[in-house]
Amino acid sequence: MNSNKRKNSEKVAARIGELGEYKIDIQLDQLSKDYKHLSDVLVKNPKAKTGYSQLDHIVITPFGVFVIETKNYQGTIYGGKDRKTWSVNGKFKMMNPFIQNYGHIQALKNFLDQKYHHLFISMVSFTKRSTFKIDDLELRKIASNDLIVYDVELFDYIHRKVSVLKLQHKEPLLNDNEVLMIYDAIYAANITDPSIREKHVQTLKESRPNEKETVTKENQPEKCCVCNKLVSEKVKAFCLSNKRFNGKIYCFEHQKDL
Repeated sequence: MNSNKRKNSEKVAARIGELGEYKIDIQLDQLSKDYKHLSDVLVKNPKAKTGYSQLDHIVITPFGVFVIETKNYQGTIYGGKDRKTWSVNGKFKMMNPFIQNYGHIQALKNFLDQKYHHLFISMVSFTKRSTFKIDDLELRKIASNDLIVYDVELFDYIHRKVSVLKLQHKEPLLNDNEVLMIYDAIYAANITDPSIREKHVQTLKESRPNEKETVTKENQPEKCCVCNKLVSEKVKAFCLSNKRFNGKIYCFEHQKDL
């Protein structure tokens, strides 16, 4: 990919990301007035590669603190709660977003009293340009504290989750002062220095494999791990999405043997 095409591609991706975040911001603005929310928060995290964690959205309610990781991929999302990596269309790999968000939540805990640590709810949001093929259907059920949703569902899922928590606990877990205190603590920890933010982004880019090499490798024909027979992209995607195959590729004949 030449530099001009790369720049154009990055501009398009950035624009799509901005539109996605705009849709989410509109929904968050419609939440109850006794909720507080922050977006694009950068906090120190000694355990992260860059030394920082960047959180897309945080919603603080009287019944829980939602930490939301947003993704703007297009295609079929294959993954599961216990998988280290997920994939898009069975080709392009990404870090398990729940593991990523777990790191974000752990970073936030450094700035809050321990008595609030159990209140976190992890949410991962994808756009409607994607389709979920995930092992763990619990991730779509409102009872879970790890939820995968479409961006257009975000308001509904937060509202429904809080409603369930209200039934479970009867009384708020946080009073108004505590909601504000948590908001203020995160707000104070947020790093706004443009140079630090730019360095964080640049370090993340440099830590990723060369984009061209990754695409070339992932587009190579896949073979059955038993007989070395070439398989189609459809068969490959099916195997990767099926927990039974444990991340390995099998031809149709050898799938029947498992």
